[in-house]
Amino acid sequence: MNAHSASMRRRPERSAEPPIRLMIVDDSTVARAVLSRIVAAEPDFELVAEAGSAAEAIDALCTLDVDVVLLDLEMPGGSGLEALPGILRASGGARVLIVSSMAEDGAEATVRALAQGAADTLPKPGAADFAGRFADILADRLRRLGRAVRAPEPAIAAAGSELVLRDLPEGPIGCLALGASTGGLPALIDFLAALPAGLAAPILVTQHLPEAFMASFARQLERAAGREARVARDGEAVRPGVIRVAPGDAHLCVIRSGVEVRVGKAYGDASLGVIFSGMGRDGLLGARRLVEAGGAILAQDRASAAVWGMPRVVAEAGLASAVQPPADLARRVGVIAKGG
Repeated sequence: MNAHSASMRRRPERSAEPPIRLMIVDDSTVARAVLSRIVAAEPDFELVAEAGSAAEAIDALCTLDVDVVLLDLEMPGGSGLEALPGILRASGGARVLIVSSMAEDGAEATVRALAQGAADTLPKPGAADFAGRFADILADRLRRLGRAVRAPEPAIAAAGSELVLRDLPEGPIGCLALGASTGGLPALIDFLAALPAGLAAPILVTQHLPEAFMASFARQLERAAGREARVARDGEAVRPGVIRVAPGDAHLCVIRSGVEVRVGKAYGDASLGVIFSGMGRDGLLGARRLVEAGGAILAQDRASAAVWGMPRVVAEAGLASAVQPPADLARRVGVIAKGG
């Protein structure tokens, strides 16, 4: 590689489970050095490359297997945001963790990055705060993102005979509830963009993001869906065809007040939930309650999900009526809304 290419670092091979392979992309030599020291202190990480620009990163990714790319958004000669699609294409399945001061101060740019496929974000601290708590948080985020899936896995029907799907509902849909976390923004956008324009049910969205991002996030959904989207306020009534987004510090709860609906108990068998990409078991309890109330759950499939944690536990619990990519799920919703 030439003098301008990414610098490579190698560690001796281990006999145990392979480490999580990392690339740091940041124009600041100080930031790269500090981040390098943080990950080098963890035995389950391996720093395989550093790059001072997005172009260097893309060149290196063509020849390297990387699990997670730590990407700054503010860089000369092409921002990390502009380069994100190219990085994702070149990486062959790596997840991108945005580590940038803009993750705290530039909510619009950060939400755009998440919408384009970044898996998670972390605000970059000041020079004096890189150690201690930040190091612990960074290590935890990287472990949660884990290793990349290098190729699409077999479809659920072929790979997971233990999964049992419930019968699809026949409609009507009184309320559509969407839940997502890490890696969920692209899935939500794909789903809403493919949703039939004539669907009149109110749409409720819970996406794990910091509070400062929620207004920008709602605007992203509004552009994708072609219908009104706004951050929900306590006590307001839901409206047909309107997207209500949970605030960053709360979930959504729907109750009936007189003739208005202020999700399972309120809508019963007319409630439909969709679980998208995310870590852990978030959404499982709510999905079970919705099904017990007579509603139905759809789940994103493994091949299309950045992190198949939340959809997986719902599917493996036998709660899902369909397990598919987001756009296909949206078309299923259209079929259900028309009565099967």
